Amino acid sequence: MNQISRRILLGTSAATLAAVLAACTTGPTDPVAPEPDATTSVTPGAAGEFPRTITHQYGETVIEAQPERVASVSWVNQDVALALGVVPVAMAAVEYGANENGSTDWMDAKLAELGADLPTTYSEADGINFTGVAAATPDLIIAAFSGITQEDYDKLSKIAPVVAPPEGALAFGTSWQDSTRLIGEALGLEDRAAEVVADVEAAVAEAAEQYPEIQGKTYLYGSVDPAAAEQIYLYTDVDNRPRFLNSLGMVQAPVVVENATAEDGFYITWSPERADELVSDVLVTWAMDESVGEAIKADPLLSSIPAVANDALVLQTDNHLVLSVSAASPLSIPWALENVLPAIAEAAEGAGR
Repeated sequence: MNQISRRILLGTSAATLAAVLAACTTGPTDPVAPEPDATTSVTPGAAGEFPRTITHQYGETVIEAQPERVASVSWVNQDVALALGVVPVAMAAVEYGANENGSTDWMDAKLAELGADLPTTYSEADGINFTGVAAATPDLIIAAFSGITQEDYDKLSKIAPVVAPPEGALAFGTSWQDSTRLIGEALGLEDRAAEVVADVEAAVAEAAEQYPEIQGKTYLYGSVDPAAAEQIYLYTDVDNRPRFLNSLGMVQAPVVVENATAEDGFYITWSPERADELVSDVLVTWAMDESVGEAIKADPLLSSIPAVANDALVLQTDNHLVLSVSAASPLSIPWALENVLPAIAEAAEGAGR
């Protein structure tokens, strides 16, 4: 399981984690080279001028000509390429939260729209799959949303030019907007990238209007599990999950804002003995199944979390729902607005009674 999967699964018990590890092998994972005539599809005449230089956290990457064979590593990047109308020749396999196709619902819909098949995939269960990437013979590798190290970047750069995360981004912390703009620039599709960002942000604004009950409501987004070694994890504003709710007009609970530091990164831990201090209107948490929710309510400490006591706990047991927000992309966000937001809005409405 890669680093982003571990982020999604923070707070699970050893038994739970073992079960998820066993399930995180969906989709084809062998590094099969694509057909010799396979190319990345780019809208004719839409690209900007080349060569161009892309600046990122590891320096500068010069892209001599419009890319025709794009490969992606990590998560989100392939969604961005597809949103821009570019089908990668190869990508990392969806090894957490995949649908029955070894893909995602939002990716499948976009591939169908583009009349394309699922690209060749390679497993990243043990980290960046350099062999798989090289077998795809790309002329550009996109990793704007990733946790690649300098060493990873140097190795990938021996295969093809690499677009690393922007300067200052945390590992797996690049916003979907920044990923879209950066990859759009690398592909010569910056105008299209601006349109995609504007369209998705408009969809978010429309959803916020459709659910006035969430406006100004406070939330905690994290992992709460009485069987876990660390029973309470709470995501900070640098994580995609709080970013999602913030964009809709909800407000991170003051207890997280006041206790999170830059050194904490994307989450903080919290002592169950102080669970009653976790004041918010809504609590959203991930779990393997509904039994975790019952265990939270039965736990003498965790049940004192105000949102639990007020029946405003949103328990996400569908990994596809979790993935759509934790690995947010311009394709997954509209899907999450339809499939994730309603349950949160229902809990927020109840919290106001």
